[in-house]
Amino acid sequence: MAEKILRWIENYPGAVILAALAVRGAFLLANGLDLIGDEAYYWDWSRRPDWCYYSKPPMVAWLIGLSTWLLGDFTVAVRMPALVLGAAFLWFFYATARAFFGARGGALALLLVLATPINVLANFLMTIDPPLYCFWIIAIYYLRRALFDGQARAWLWAGCASAAALLSKQAALALPAVLLVFLLTDSQRRHLLKKEFPLYLLPILIAAVPILWWNQQHDWVMFGHSRSHFGNPEPVPLTKHLQWARDFLLYQVLLVSPGIFALLLLSSLRAAFNFGKLGAEQRFLLLMGPALLLGVLLLSFLQKAQGNWPMPFYFTGLILLAGERWAGYWQRSFKYALVFGFLMVATTYALPILLQAFNLQNTALDPTKRFKSWRELAVDVHFERLISVPQVEDTFLLALGHRYLASELAFYLPDHPRAYRFETSGEVSSQYEVWPGPVEYVGKNGFIIAEQTAESVPAELVGAFERFRFLAEIANPDRPGAKYYLYLGENLKYWPDPIKRRADKESYVASDN
Repeated sequence: MAEKILRWIENYPGAVILAALAVRGAFLLANGLDLIGDEAYYWDWSRRPDWCYYSKPPMVAWLIGLSTWLLGDFTVAVRMPALVLGAAFLWFFYATARAFFGARGGALALLLVLATPINVLANFLMTIDPPLYCFWIIAIYYLRRALFDGQARAWLWAGCASAAALLSKQAALALPAVLLVFLLTDSQRRHLLKKEFPLYLLPILIAAVPILWWNQQHDWVMFGHSRSHFGNPEPVPLTKHLQWARDFLLYQVLLVSPGIFALLLLSSLRAAFNFGKLGAEQRFLLLMGPALLLGVLLLSFLQKAQGNWPMPFYFTGLILLAGERWAGYWQRSFKYALVFGFLMVATTYALPILLQAFNLQNTALDPTKRFKSWRELAVDVHFERLISVPQVEDTFLLALGHRYLASELAFYLPDHPRAYRFETSGEVSSQYEVWPGPVEYVGKNGFIIAEQTAESVPAELVGAFERFRFLAEIANPDRPGAKYYLYLGENLKYWPDPIKRRADKESYVASDN
């Protein structure tokens, strides 16, 4: 039976990819889940196209902007690029595995990647990950053709794909860095450093220029944000290090599935210990993924590591694992790992139905809770807005609190108002502090939503309006018993920018010293 399935996939890989696309498309249209905070946040980025943003390069905003320009500002439209990128990813992933290990290796690798739950999420949620994954595997595909098939044009295509990956996420800098290591350690291909490697780097450098220029204009804010993810600001006890590592490993097991993660880890360690005996293609696959994965696993013991950091590093690891299976390793365990992985994938797709069937919706056991509350909150907020100001089109929205509060309401309110955020600390902690405040709304009204009661709203914000009044308490659908408070600020007189005030104060102190 397994042999027939593999042979069919070898003959009809396009049909398998189209079937996966159909399942994902049906799930996208039927699930009814709201945007998560990051998706709404990136959608708000897309309304102001730029060369870079507070925490990430611009690709995610560009793609969402293109999709919503074509389809409108709807949840499905925001997520549509993830669906399209996911189909392209599957094709290039299969083509890459086939180039390394033939049709059977390509079929095994395709089964492996389809059996990972992360492949469901990465083709449903439109975050920075879908474009990174897609352009990353395209870069690997063309690098393989350039390095091992000797195709000169493939160097430029690989560079363009790597540049697109860099425009998606800073982690793509690992591609040229690891390629450099591979060329330095491969005596037969070291000569490619003279001409071909610079040709590959050219598109990456071109893509980096506007990112660097934007950051130079904005106090290198993206680099500061990235730097904050590394290191520990204060000494951490051993128990905390072990907790970080445990949580990170659990995250990997859930996203990749236990059996596939275990096999991939064993396969990677086996290849690493036999690095000197590997062929050039196997060394390339190991360096381009599993070696980096092992590095992030080590990092998770030293500091808190985000669970999605190593995801691109799994791709060549899965291809390497498929090649080992084709060579006769892991035969029985491979089958069990695949079956359990597909069960997890099926459970992921069926989760909304299962939660309803077992009456677990909106309970502590419902992992989809954070997908459901924002539309409900927006309905309540809009009702209160219409009662107080029937013509809301010329008003703005100001959030006191997390950036998600601003972006989700901006998306789900029917008029999609321009959203702002008031950061009381004076720190730049989101894109809302990079953008200017609502200075174009001077003389106009704004709705302020906060978790603070009127007594706790900053006096400087209250004083910026001619009149500031409480409108309503609104239940927080995500936290039973908690409240949001909606206020109306009438006739904005000026924008009391705490970021600028902090910068002016620091500049004054520095000059005084």
